[in-house]
Amino acid sequence: MSHPTRLTSFAAGARDTLPMLVGAAPFGIIFGTLITAGPLAAWQGQLMSLSVYAGSSQFIAAGLAASHTGMLIIWLTTFIVNLRHMLYAATLLPYVAHLPARWRWALGFFLTDETFAVMNGYYRQHPNAPLGHWYFLGSCLSMYVNWQVWTAVGLLFGAVFPQLQTLGLDFAMVATFIAIIVPQLTRLPHFAAAVAAGGFAFLLRHLPYKLGLMSAVLIGVAVGMTLLRWQARSVNTCDSKEAA
Repeated sequence: MSHPTRLTSFAAGARDTLPMLVGAAPFGIIFGTLITAGPLAAWQGQLMSLSVYAGSSQFIAAGLAASHTGMLIIWLTTFIVNLRHMLYAATLLPYVAHLPARWRWALGFFLTDETFAVMNGYYRQHPNAPLGHWYFLGSCLSMYVNWQVWTAVGLLFGAVFPQLQTLGLDFAMVATFIAIIVPQLTRLPHFAAAVAAGGFAFLLRHLPYKLGLMSAVLIGVAVGMTLLRWQARSVNTCDSKEAA
């Protein structure tokens, strides 16, 4: 369904992101409690959520800081983990390439795993939506505000309940990412890429600085692209035979 105004498009983006907001809530709480248990001050944890805004990288950075790891290693490790966002951006770029730079930079900063899942599904159904960027912004800002709120909750309650992160809330992280991935596995290349990436992430999990994760991502992309090209060649071959 198309949305006739900026406001309705923005509101629809926020509304359709609601399931992701619920899934990210325990994630933010756990991050806040981890900050209170480590060497970083509460304001530094909130500032990290405001400026970095990348859950996986924030968890890794907090853990490395607690281990007194050097700043250069922290930067390099989080950089490697966040490289997957380049794949997200490349996927969505055709739909936002016409926007002014201020829009592209803003949407790029706010892009997360959850927002990518929402927008990828939206643009598949509405590839030429004239107000799609307002839907994008609604999804982004609702997720951003949600993350800030639950980080603050974790920071506030972390000192009072220091073992809060051990109550099983981390299962929400797994459930959220399952909810993101499964709807995307509607085609063989996507399914094969997910299986390859998951398998190699497990096999290479002991590599330092999360290099196993990045290697698994690259392998998954290679498998998916190979199958896409194979399918395209098969279609072209069938069309050529029918034309003959």
